[in-house]
Amino acid sequence: MGTTSTQLIVSRLTVENRASAFAVPDMAIASRQVLYESPVHFTPLLDESHVDEDRLRRLVQSEYASAGITRELVDTGAVIVTGETSRKENAQAVTRALSDLAGDFVVATAGPDLESVLAARGSGAVDYSENTGKTLLHMDIGGGTANLALIRKGVIVKTGCLNVGGRLVKFREDGTIRYVSPVLEGLWESGDTEELCRCLAKTLEAAAGLGESPWLKALTTAGTASLPLNDPGEPVVPSFSGGVADCISKTYPPRAFGDIGPTLGKCIRESRLCHGEYYLGSQTIRATVIGAGCHSAMLSGSTVFCQNVALPLKNLSVVHLDREDQTAMGPVLTQAAKTQEGPWVLALPGYTAPDYGRVSALAEELLRFLAGKPMLLCLEADMAKALGQALALRAGKDAEILCIDRVRLPKGSYLDVGAPVGPAFPVVVKTLVFGT
Repeated sequence: MGTTSTQLIVSRLTVENRASAFAVPDMAIASRQVLYESPVHFTPLLDESHVDEDRLRRLVQSEYASAGITRELVDTGAVIVTGETSRKENAQAVTRALSDLAGDFVVATAGPDLESVLAARGSGAVDYSENTGKTLLHMDIGGGTANLALIRKGVIVKTGCLNVGGRLVKFREDGTIRYVSPVLEGLWESGDTEELCRCLAKTLEAAAGLGESPWLKALTTAGTASLPLNDPGEPVVPSFSGGVADCISKTYPPRAFGDIGPTLGKCIRESRLCHGEYYLGSQTIRATVIGAGCHSAMLSGSTVFCQNVALPLKNLSVVHLDREDQTAMGPVLTQAAKTQEGPWVLALPGYTAPDYGRVSALAEELLRFLAGKPMLLCLEADMAKALGQALALRAGKDAEILCIDRVRLPKGSYLDVGAPVGPAFPVVVKTLVFGT
């Protein structure tokens, strides 16, 4: 559900065990198949600040019927709220209202980092970079934001976001302006939308290291990486997806969609971004929903431990213990207990697979601070089952314990954990942005 459009996609993910019969199971998603793509619908709004929750729900229900599926057939799902829509006052209520239609595993909303990754994968830009060895700067330009991803040899190394999109200015049927996004306040005063779109295109050029723009800093979304993402002098192939990308390759009347999207697309086509080689995604307006439907889920390791924890778990904030230093555990967990609202997961990225004595010592240290509380732990090293068993032995059969491994949780991220698939758990690592 984006600033401009809402779409639904149904996919089939095939899971297989890639280990031999005599080894620890190694569960992985082996294939992804798109079964149904809905038409592109305008996101239903009550006004500029409120999404129409009832119409949105009816829209999704009608698309279920068109796809020939029922809620009971859906094993796992995601509601992705993107762009300016994620700032709508009732975005959280909308995701709650739709969550029961998307399976037991729900991503509430996509922050700029996750949205950039989903679009880069769903558009085909990651595959293109991997197949050609070229460095791409992918720009997914929607209604309210342009989500950026720097891709080197098929690996997304950096992400960023600009408040640049086709719905920053909207028109009435007679062509007069009825809405200007607050992000343009103090930047654009003339009312000339052609001039505005040229300035926005220059801002995108500056984000790719192709010149400078006085608007670059002002339009960079708060909390995201500074731009440009590529190193000074590093050549990149510009890559595009999103609704505005359709207006780069095609010519539409300037007011075709009631916004500046067609004019912005034309100005990008005429800019330095498209003077040399560039890549237009194999999926443009559908890039993010394809990415969400096929690339958002991962699997944990197979040697995991779960006792008395009701799944799925949604929107777990992440608390980091950065290195294998048990003297730091007390302050970190004490602070977390004071500041965290609701359940949270402790990430232990510095802990490597140790011997039995060290697992026991770690379990005892954790219990000093977590006894009587849910113990939700995520490790990168393959040791979750051993640690979970050590905790259960000491805490008793009534303790709430979840230990997963082979999952990396960046700082500032959130985690969803779904019901098990074989011996592994499906997980999504994401960022959440509901504020401005």
